[in-house]
Amino acid sequence: MNLHLDAVILGVVEGVTEFLPVSSTAHLLIARDLLGFRPPGDVFEIVIQLGAILSVVAVYWAKFWRILLDLPSSKDAQHFVLAVLVAFLPAAVLGAGLHGFIKNVLFTPEVAPWLIATTLILGGLLILVFERIAPPPRYLDGDKLPLSKAFQIGLCQVLAIIPGVSRSGATILGGELLGVERKAAAAFTFYLAVPTMLGATVYDLYKNRAVLTLDAGTDIAVGFVVAFFVALVVVKTFIGFIGRYGLKPFGWYRIVAGLGILAAMLLR
Repeated sequence: MNLHLDAVILGVVEGVTEFLPVSSTAHLLIARDLLGFRPPGDVFEIVIQLGAILSVVAVYWAKFWRILLDLPSSKDAQHFVLAVLVAFLPAAVLGAGLHGFIKNVLFTPEVAPWLIATTLILGGLLILVFERIAPPPRYLDGDKLPLSKAFQIGLCQVLAIIPGVSRSGATILGGELLGVERKAAAAFTFYLAVPTMLGATVYDLYKNRAVLTLDAGTDIAVGFVVAFFVALVVVKTFIGFIGRYGLKPFGWYRIVAGLGILAAMLLR
């Protein structure tokens, strides 16, 4: 298959799944293997993830710019930034400390497919159960979460270092269980995505600096642009969707996808 078409397909997969509670990492690994896509490997996936990150910046640009301007004098702006940073810290510390284990153990061909299938199914079941038992929301504004709740949501995000565990799923569901209204938790998840994903991207690029080349620049550029525009649509529509339907559709999808992966591996 033409590499440019592969890049488009993977850009669509990244853009659609990065902010949905279905695990973009799992979908990218599966799509890449189905396509037989190899060059430029991990660097390609790292850079197209940056495209998805920038979609959040584009959607919330006015908010972020206003907060930046108000930061020296506004307590609300200062609290917003501090809450995001407090939530970011657990993943930053553990992600950097466990980077070698994550890449060299959890993402190996022998481990990753079975782990992804298992976590997709378990994550789907947890969504269906936790959506039923989540307490009535006490925190309705994702811009003004108490620092303690922001930190606890950050701890939930740490689970996403495991392949197949969705970052957005862990933080939104964790937020709901902590008494944060679903749409408020989703909004905070988008804010938190910017430093978390940007930090992970920069760190991965640094780790892969020895293999960075321009040989596959066109494919990287195509995947980056596609991921940006597709993710832009997802970010703009996701909060409204879960406000109306909740997370249950994603829970059922995860279970079906996980069972499908298990069946495919067992029938090899």
